[in-house]
Amino acid sequence: MTAPGLPMAVPDPELPARVRIHEVGARDGLQNEKATVPTEVKAEFVRRLAGAGLGTIEATSFVHPKWVPQLADAEQLFPLVADLPVELPVLVPNERGLERALALGARRVAVFASATESFAKANLNRTVDEALAMFEPVVARARAEGGHVRGYLSMCFGDPWEGAVPVGQVVRVCKALMDMGCDELSLGDTIGVATPGHVRELLVSLDAQGIPAEVLGVHFHDTYGQALANTLAALRQGVTTVDASAGGLGGCPYAKSATGNLATEDLVWMLHGLGIDTGVDLGRLVATSVWMADRLGRPSPSRTVRALSHQEQ
Repeated sequence: MTAPGLPMAVPDPELPARVRIHEVGARDGLQNEKATVPTEVKAEFVRRLAGAGLGTIEATSFVHPKWVPQLADAEQLFPLVADLPVELPVLVPNERGLERALALGARRVAVFASATESFAKANLNRTVDEALAMFEPVVARARAEGGHVRGYLSMCFGDPWEGAVPVGQVVRVCKALMDMGCDELSLGDTIGVATPGHVRELLVSLDAQGIPAEVLGVHFHDTYGQALANTLAALRQGVTTVDASAGGLGGCPYAKSATGNLATEDLVWMLHGLGIDTGVDLGRLVATSVWMADRLGRPSPSRTVRALSHQEQ
């Protein structure tokens, strides 16, 4: 581990005092592994993440196993972690997925839309508007059951087929998701092409249309090394929810240019250096990612994990 007192906390009064980390490693990370991780290992991973202080841990996905075979054990996994005193959102693609999740007691769910037609077709085999229509009864039923609904929006900053995505196009789909009843939105930089100015422009545009930073999360991939810079830009606009993946696990199976998510450890190092409270014990989190990396048979891509655990480059 590093010397005591590091990183030195130097608060910035223009930034939020606390950030909620939405941990996605157990779902978004593991769904992209070539090998299927045993259910018991996944459950232990979630338990260790909770033990490290993460209060929101996306547990699994109720997508049909044909599309995401790595998470085919959702029914077996969720009961193994449901007793944890943390929020355990799950991904649901449609009404059938929601039924499966509700039957197990899940009350925090997420739907996943696209800002572009190309990705909607590749990921959902529907147009953007057809996908939104599919989500309407899902969101309505989840809300009727007293649930909390997160709307994921992919390709907010760029698309591998279409290139640049107009800000207005993203705002339109965000408004549709909020109008149908989503409690929060996660803005996805699915292929990691965002830059800080683009992040600010989108957040300013959303605020102008009545979608404030308080209901937004950001989900950056680090393809071009911009994830932390983009996160800082979002924090300066008032965002207080940041998605991250322990050990930097994950990508996107339907966007081959997408590399790993922002590593939770890298995020925590930056936030703690800014004097921002996360509730996370960085040492325990690093140990958890090292443990999972051992089970995956490769070192963690997180620079902070490597620096604090002295893993080989």
